[in-house]
This record gives sequence, C-alpha cells and structure tokens, in this order.
Amino acid sequence: MLSRVANNLIWLDRYMERGNGILSLLKVNYYANQDSPELFSWTPIMKTFTTYDNEFFTEDALECIKFMVLNTENSNSILNIVTKARENARSVQEHISRELWLCINNYYLYLTKNDLPKKLEEDPVQFLEELRNYHLVYYGTSDITQERGPSYYFMNIGKYLERVTLISDFTSLKLIDISNTTDALEKSFYWKNLLLSIGGYQLYLKTHKSTFNEAHVISMVFQDKLFPRSVYYCINKLNKHINQLIECEELEKNKIEFLLGKLESRIKYTTIENINNQGLSNFINDIKEDIRNISLNINAVYFSHNN
Repeated sequence: MLSRVANNLIWLDRYMERGNGILSLLKVNYYANQDSPELFSWTPIMKTFTTYDNEFFTEDALECIKFMVLNTENSNSILNIVTKARENARSVQEHISRELWLCINNYYLYLTKNDLPKKLEEDPVQFLEELRNYHLVYYGTSDITQERGPSYYFMNIGKYLERVTLISDFTSLKLIDISNTTDALEKSFYWKNLLLSIGGYQLYLKTHKSTFNEAHVISMVFQDKLFPRSVYYCINKLNKHINQLIECEELEKNKIEFLLGKLESRIKYTTIENINNQGLSNFINDIKEDIRNISLNINAVYFSHNN
C-alpha cells in the first residue's frame, strides 16, 4: 500500500473520531453550563480546540457551539473536520467500502445546508445529537461494510491514536477546573462531567455505585480493560492493529512494538499512588508524548519503507 493512501486512511478516522469527541464535549458542557455557568465555562474549550490565529472567546453558549460546529475559520470546527475527512475518503475510495464513502459524503452535505444555524438556535441539544448520530452511523458502517485488511487496520490506528489524545485533553481540561477549587462537591461535578464527555458515566455508576471518587475515576479512564474509551483499552487495540499490519507485511517489526509495549505496561501496572506521586498532569503529558512518538514512528518507519 502506498504511504499516501495509508496516511489518508489514518487521518480519515482521526478526523471522524475528533469530531465525535468534540460534539460530545459540547453537548455535555451545554447542559452543565445551563445549570452552573459559574462552574462550567466555555472559555477552556475554546482555548483547547481553536487555533491561536483564530481565538474566539465568549460565554454565549449558542455562539460557542456555532463557532465550534459551523465556522470555516476554525480549523477544528465540525464542518472543517468533516470536510477534511471527506477529502481523505475521496482520495482512497478504492480502499474503503462504497457505503462508508456515502456515509461521509451525506454527512458533509448535511453540514452545508443553509438552515443549520436556525436548527441550532431552535434546539441546541437536538442539533448536536443529530450530528453525533452521523458519527455513530459512520462507526457502524465501517464495522459492518469494511473488509478486514490493511485499510481497516490503518483506519483503526487513526481512531485509537486520536481517542487517546482526546481522553488526555478532556481530562486535562477538568484538572484545570479541579485545581481551582477545594470544594469536594464541586470536584465531584467535574469528574462526573468528564465521565459524561467520554461516555463512561453509566458504566461508572454500574461499577462503583457511589459518589465520584477521584481514584475510581482515574482508574476507569486510564486503566479499565473493558471500557472502550479508556486509555488502556485504546493502547491495547493499537497494539492489535499494528501487529495485524506486521502479519500482512504492511509494517516491519521495529521500535513501534517496543514503544507500544512500554506504554501499555506502564498504564496497566501503575498504581493510583504512583500517579498521585508523579502528578496526574505529568502522567497525562507522558502519555501524550508517547502517543506522539508512536505516531511519528509510524510515519518514519512505514512511509520511508514504502517510499
């Protein structure tokens, strides 16, 4: 497989995963902001997911959502993310299923409709939920229609690389809020908000049946083996798809196996005490740095090997 094709497949799923994560964050923050605007500001989200040249700060919820979804000047707007995903999908149409291409194209066409700003103003939650449904359809279509082979493995590498990055960013956002309060109840609100943003709230309640204990939340977000948005689960899946590419001779055995194994072991065997001693922010930064190195290694080894 040509390096350009592999790169486009990776970024196709990275963009779609990023869009889904941002939409979930916007929806959860909208609910929380309506109830407690003093606790759940829009500014941290704007600072994290907008580029320096296009900073946009306001506490008007509808304006923030509009900027994060439809503004063409924001490189991380949903419209721009889906546009880039569509461009990647179009360039690799022969490597993805027809149903998957139609799924992405239909999403793009929906986002370019003239009446979307009106829909947002009428019902922001319903508006965001409709957009999220396109991502759920994308995941289902990919799982059901995409043949298992190099294209599928590269797409999943992109998805799980992006998911770990998003989990890390979302947790870092909440840590900023938590560091600014000494009130235990407020801290529990922030942990609950994090779990809602990554789809782990219901599983947490089933597992712990208690208030939002910091150690339990950290363990679930970073170390849970069954939660599909835990860092450990994502690294485990990355390992699997990397090995499948090695087996079908699309990748050579190289340093990437060591990097993944080291990261997986560190997350699996570290204790809450060790994380607290190191500091959760430092722990997250180390994970992000490892993910960056893994991504760079894929580029350096795979693409140089194929060029």
